[in-house]
Amino acid sequence: MRARRPRRAVAYGILGLAVVVWSLPVVWTAVTSLKPHQAIFATPPVLRFTPTLEHYSRTLGIHTGRFVESTSGGIGPAILSSVIVTSGTTLLTLVFAVPAGYAFARLRFAGRRPLAFYTLFTNMAPPIGLLIPYFFFLNRLRLMDTYVGLIGVYLTFSVPFGIWLMITYFDEVPRELEEAGAVDGAGRFLTFWRIVLPQVRGGVAVTAVFSFINAWNEFLYAAVLTGNQTRTATVALFGFISTEEHLWGPFTASGTMIMVPVIAIALAAQRHIVHGLTLGAIRR
Repeated sequence: MRARRPRRAVAYGILGLAVVVWSLPVVWTAVTSLKPHQAIFATPPVLRFTPTLEHYSRTLGIHTGRFVESTSGGIGPAILSSVIVTSGTTLLTLVFAVPAGYAFARLRFAGRRPLAFYTLFTNMAPPIGLLIPYFFFLNRLRLMDTYVGLIGVYLTFSVPFGIWLMITYFDEVPRELEEAGAVDGAGRFLTFWRIVLPQVRGGVAVTAVFSFINAWNEFLYAAVLTGNQTRTATVALFGFISTEEHLWGPFTASGTMIMVPVIAIALAAQRHIVHGLTLGAIRR
């Protein structure tokens, strides 16, 4: 027992160091967003200062108590666009991925293996290699700078990931439960809805969380496929950086607002996320 204590101490030390390395940029960004403009550029760095919400007001385009158009890249409308795109992507991912995952896990149908391989291939394809085809495709359909176009692009990589994640959860559900439902006269759909789906609610939560985080944080496609109408928060964030001036105050305030939903959701669903990441590594 005593021999294990040094190992545990080393393990906890490494984990603690990893937490510090991860959290330091996050804490620095949040603290900087509350510093007055002069304190941000002070040398050496100022540790004691009076917090201010000035940068958040400027970021959202709020001055003297009213909303105005921000020429410096107000991020308020962009956050709304991110909410719309992320919510639509998450909802549609669940609509398609959950039943598709069940079909791959339980049903035997023609073309099952080719479709499974294609689903896996879409997860392996590099995003940059698909950017130009997506650009021409959306441009041809006149879906550039639209929520429908961007959500459709996001679904091409969130749905395949969700399908493979749900397959692992459905594989863990005992088939005897479905057989018992069939004996009681329940059809395939009723068995899926009433018996199987409640057993994989953790997998549904994990799929929703990963879909939300991926869509909320995505930058590459949003930077190319959106414009002034549907610009997301990750793209608008760089409006505070230019060759003439770096607005570090509004930049860090925007970054903090973008990080808060992701961190909150990750902390709330951390148990399900860890289970989803380790599922299939150890079979019972």
